[in-house]
Amino acid sequence: MFRKINDQISVSPQITLEDVAAAKAEGVTLIVNNRPDGEDPSAPQSADIEAAAKTAGIDYLAIPITHSGFSAPQVDAMIAALEKTGGKTLAYCRSGTRSTLLWSLAQAKSGISPDEIARLAGNAGYDITPVRAMVEALSAGN
Repeated sequence: MFRKINDQISVSPQITLEDVAAAKAEGVTLIVNNRPDGEDPSAPQSADIEAAAKTAGIDYLAIPITHSGFSAPQVDAMIAALEKTGGKTLAYCRSGTRSTLLWSLAQAKSGISPDEIARLAGNAGYDITPVRAMVEALSAGN
């Protein structure tokens, strides 16, 4: 269920409390939740996943992305999270797409080439076309 983008990060659709243990077994040291609470009331909410992560000894961060899009503070928060963790990160949302797109924007702002970002995301089964222009702009320093 976890889709590996590179050695540092995997993305996933909504995780369950049991998936936290699976993430721990795979060496995940940080879980990033990109899903806003209440988007699916039947899914585990942020506090539930955070509690399970802390019990498992995994760091947890919520950077909720609504369907209205991405902001500079969200991109910066993702960059900081990826720079801070010393291990693997698992980011999740409803389908994994928003997590992948946020990762793409963070990588672009960090200087990774848009083609490399697109290749890695594509290898994991995700298409960055919805944010490709933003990736290009951030990669160019704009």
